[in-house]
Amino acid sequence: MQIEINDEALPIYEALASKVRLEIINLLAVKRRNIKEIAQELNLSSAIITQHIKKLEKAQIIKTTRVGHQKIASLKLEKIEINFPKQIFSALDTMESSIPVGHYTNFSVKPTCGLATYDNFIGKVDTPKFFMDPARMDAQILWFAEGFIEYQSPNFLTPEHKLKMLEISLEISSEFPFSNDNWPSDITFTLNNTELGSWTSPGDFADVRGKYTPDWFPDNVNQYGLLKTIRITSHGTYMDGEPISDITIDDIDSESDMWKLKFEVKEDAINKGGCTIFGKHFGNYDQDIKIKLFYS
Repeated sequence: MQIEINDEALPIYEALASKVRLEIINLLAVKRRNIKEIAQELNLSSAIITQHIKKLEKAQIIKTTRVGHQKIASLKLEKIEINFPKQIFSALDTMESSIPVGHYTNFSVKPTCGLATYDNFIGKVDTPKFFMDPARMDAQILWFAEGFIEYQSPNFLTPEHKLKMLEISLEISSEFPFSNDNWPSDITFTLNNTELGSWTSPGDFADVRGKYTPDWFPDNVNQYGLLKTIRITSHGTYMDGEPISDITIDDIDSESDMWKLKFEVKEDAINKGGCTIFGKHFGNYDQDIKIKLFYS
């Protein structure tokens, strides 16, 4: 699960702000337990434990099921990631554009693969030829096991503009036939024919439904990804602040009329775990692929 620094995440922060609730989480990490067992382990009354369980369940950290007269508690999550607000570079002018997920200009993919709009799948899943279906322009999620997807976006910089930094952000994950939280995939990013570096996605997530994923989309397939930001600077390329290559902004062809952006799972990748790209109305972030230019 990924959360922001905002009011919507307060129930999660509040649920974790308790020594007793942290102890309950550690107990449930070992095995499922009923209320009485947890109370005995922590030397507290069942009534007090019930109140703590309610807070953890409200925060979607645990889940409970009733078996006979017993309420059984178990962990619902393996990890929580906190996204802090992005830094703002006020000294530079900015220019931002978005690319809808279905507006790719080139592709070569292998199954498992597919696309979907907010309302339905596009054609048959695991059939690459449907990536050329005209309905793809409305796609808001796509996935593939191996290969690449490539986008183009106009470059509106003029010769008077000096590009200082460039950011690419999107919601992305691995691709597993259904879902698998532990399914690493080496995804390579290329901009204007310059390879920026690779990132290993940890998995394909379906532990909870995506915040924006439509109701018709099956529960047992990729529900959400991780919001990742690639930043190309004057001293290297970074993914969420961590270096992924020595490519600098001067290595990027910024005079081209187009930005050409490619996401690829290479044939010789160590972890060939596929790629899923989430757009608006899917996953946890209501956004398409964003390109942000910082210039003077």
